[in-house]
Amino acid sequence: MAEQPATGFGGMLLNTALPLLATLLGGLLLSRRLRENLSWRATVTPLASIIGSGFLVVAPILGQLLGRFAIVGMLVIALFAIAIGTVLRFNIRHAEARLARGDVQTTVIRIERAADAALTLAYVISVAFYVRLLAAFLLRPIGLTGGHSPDLLATMILSAIGLIGWRRGLHALEDLEEYAVAVKLAVIAALITGLAVHAGHSGFHLSGIHSAGDSPWRTSQVLAGLLLVVQGFETSRFLGQAYTAELRIRTMLRAQWLASAIYLLFVLLATPLFDRIAHPRLDETAIIDLATAAAWVLGPMLVLAAIMSQFSAAVADTVGAGGLVKEESAGRIVERQAYLVIVALAIALIWSANLFEIISLASRAFAFYYLLQTMLAWLVAGDLAGSRGLAWRRAGFAAIAAVLCFVVVFGRPAD
Repeated sequence: MAEQPATGFGGMLLNTALPLLATLLGGLLLSRRLRENLSWRATVTPLASIIGSGFLVVAPILGQLLGRFAIVGMLVIALFAIAIGTVLRFNIRHAEARLARGDVQTTVIRIERAADAALTLAYVISVAFYVRLLAAFLLRPIGLTGGHSPDLLATMILSAIGLIGWRRGLHALEDLEEYAVAVKLAVIAALITGLAVHAGHSGFHLSGIHSAGDSPWRTSQVLAGLLLVVQGFETSRFLGQAYTAELRIRTMLRAQWLASAIYLLFVLLATPLFDRIAHPRLDETAIIDLATAAAWVLGPMLVLAAIMSQFSAAVADTVGAGGLVKEESAGRIVERQAYLVIVALAIALIWSANLFEIISLASRAFAFYYLLQTMLAWLVAGDLAGSRGLAWRRAGFAAIAAVLCFVVVFGRPAD
């Protein structure tokens, strides 16, 4: 077993310092100077999306799957996400303006419309994931994470979101997002600090942590099903009205590198605590067990961050999906009607799949969206006559598309 968190004066000091650190960082993130910095604002949207719900589940899943080699799995996922990001950045630079002018092949326009439809489906699945995870974290303190209690609570929350969206629109709820992002990033900083202090206090011992026990085939399938963990960088594509293409390209890449560094550091520091993960059945709130091993105060802080971030993410994706439905239906379905449909589908998904199946479904849906974006990039690259490295670029797109096909077809949930 991993060592217990520091007790006595040292433990009291740590449990006092971590909330203080989170409060100071949260205040900095909400400062007027930082919020008005254009480059930071363009960075924080994709950064907050990438370091979202996936952060709450990735370490326990990778710990159960790969044990002491979890950091390798996280590195593979992060690097693949950055590779997909090159596709999205290419499309921002070369495809967006041409699509707006209609200066592309009919096939390209059809692929872009199909990609929007795939993204709508991905949003519906992610809304179900966000709210189901929110329900689990809400019920964890009172011991009701088993049975259908989380499903019932998630249904109630989704019904409220749908009704508010239908009657009054969801923009009032969106105001929570800015504060939720600050709380989430501040708590994550405190979590990593707490894990680092714990590692320094107890030593980085991995002797009790198992090695990878599954076959390479099943391991690759589960890793494919974890693409949702690093999804979110595509949001930069939809910020064209607020930021220039070059700024979005630069800040998307910055957000991906920052998020990757945070994920890798978190998984690395959490590895000595993987013996606290329940076997063989993995619980969606297992991160609390990992966090409280470093400092008990991190448990309630994580619950607060999860509640705020999951709710704001669910609202944001409901709004995004509603807008896409309206656009794809040419206005025949208004956003307020779309909200009800989206919520109804999310509720049906919650009652027909468990949380880890929803993660895998969402990963495959986003992978299909990225696959269509990669096909679009491959076609647009073919029209860039005289572009340096064109053949290599198209070969790279083809390789990314092949991996995405694997994710779509073979991605599977963790047990």
